[in-house]
Amino acid sequence: MKKILYFFALISFTAGAQDFDKNLAAARSSYAAGDLENARFATEQLLRDLDIAIGREILKLLPTQIGTLAANEKEDNLTGGAGYAGGLYVQRTYGTVETRHANIDIINNSPLINSIQSIFAMPVLGGMMRDENQKQIKVQGYKSLLTRNVNSNTGKTNYELQIPMNNTLLTLRIDDTTETEITQVANSIPLSKIAQMAQ
Repeated sequence: MKKILYFFALISFTAGAQDFDKNLAAARSSYAAGDLENARFATEQLLRDLDIAIGREILKLLPTQIGTLAANEKEDNLTGGAGYAGGLYVQRTYGTVETRHANIDIINNSPLINSIQSIFAMPVLGGMMRDENQKQIKVQGYKSLLTRNVNSNTGKTNYELQIPMNNTLLTLRIDDTTETEITQVANSIPLSKIAQMAQ
């Protein structure tokens, strides 16, 4: 309950107290009047605003630089998807697509989590199901899926690291990198704080 109250207070400051108060008042008055459709709509607006506020706090936890790649903070992307849209989505990009690029995506309630968990649980039958470009690693205690992809045009090796944390999926992609670099970057991200805020 304290966590919920903290985030409601947080949203009052970060997302604009007027919109928050307006949506809260609309939800209460619609509910009191028995207008459940509008009460639901106003509540979804509150939750969307709350996701946006949480996303802003998560962005503060992400690195401003990955190796030599500076964050493109003006391009930070975050959305709140209360209801049918799925939930919180946060993205930060680094570097440029023309030279070298990296990005971090954080999605809560991601449908990919179940797929990744099934890969972790899948037995290897005589090596038939093994993908030589994928392997499981642990990052800060979280089972993670590391995928290597060699670009056939450039010959450069790109890596993607997917880290399921409860109901939140953090994906880190870095072009032209090594396994050592991507795991070092992943270990520099405060995963447990992000997981706690995003759930």
